[in-house]
Formats: sequence, C-alpha cells, structure tokens
Amino acid sequence: MEGRKDNPKFVVVGHMSKLHGTKGEILVWPLTDRPDTTFQPGVGLLVSDDVGSDPDLAFPPVRVLAVRPYRKGLLVFFEGIEDRDRAELLRDRYLLRTFDEIEPLNKEEIFYHQLLGLLVVTTDGLEVGWVKEVYELSPTDLLEIEGEEKNHLIPFTRKVIVEWSVEEGRMVIDPPEGLLDL
Repeated sequence: MEGRKDNPKFVVVGHMSKLHGTKGEILVWPLTDRPDTTFQPGVGLLVSDDVGSDPDLAFPPVRVLAVRPYRKGLLVFFEGIEDRDRAELLRDRYLLRTFDEIEPLNKEEIFYHQLLGLLVVTTDGLEVGWVKEVYELSPTDLLEIEGEEKNHLIPFTRKVIVEWSVEEGRMVIDPPEGLLDL
C-alpha cells in the first residue's frame, strides 16, 4: 500500500437487519460509537447501495421519527415508512452519514479510514511498514502492517501505539520485545 487513502465521504452508522411489527419499524444494529446522537428524532441518514459504501440514489434520505432500545439494537421509525411493505425495501441495507455531519473526534480517537496507509515506525526510528488493514477483534483491534519483507499484526492499544498524526501520515509504535519477530 502506498501512502494514505483519500478520505471517504460517508460513514456507515447502522445496519437495518429486520422488520418489527406491521407499522414500518425496523431493527437497526448501530455501527457507531455515538448511537445516541446518530439515532435521534430529526436526524437524516442515507440508505446505502448494495455494497454499503455509497448512497443508493434510488432511495431518498430517511429521517429518524422515533427510536427505542431493543435487545442489543434499536427499533427505529423513519418518516414516510409507515407500513411493513415500505420497510421491507430497506431491510439488509446500511445507513450512512456524511462526514460533515459526524461529531468531531476526541483527541484520542481516529477514524478507521485514517489508519489505512499510515507509515508505521518504532520509537527508535525503524520503519516497520504501512497500515494495510484493521481487524476488529476482542479484546482489542489488530493492525496489519505491510512491511518490505513481511507483514506484522500489531495490537491497537496505548501500550503499543505511542502516537499518530493523520496530517503527517505517520504512526509511532513501541512494540514489546519479539513482537516484530513473529
């Protein structure tokens, strides 16, 4: 991978997985760290294409009318979606929000897409490679770093990641002894 990728225009904030009842309510799995501000009455969202990365021009934007918690997700009513047949058209689609509508990140936060392509160096100045992929795992995410000779998996934790700068396209790590030898 060479350099950083361009910023995408949209953030995936939820997945409309199934219908609930007959009046158009949809079960949404939030895919955002800020569901309270994303899924509140009046917020406009975009329905994704089949891939889930861009808005589907066949669907107008949807506006949250009402929302309530349900199991590990949210039951959402959207304006204009008043029956099961209309809601069925939205099932299995992702919900998007434009970056200019997303709340600013805290100093200790970074978007997934901003990690991709960052040059990774150790605190000693050794160039490790470029961030190729982010794997969302438990208990911590892993960064795949594409090096010249091999790829490395680095835990995305403050014990390893010392700092990053999106503007400089660089991340500094302090790997435990032996981690880069694996």
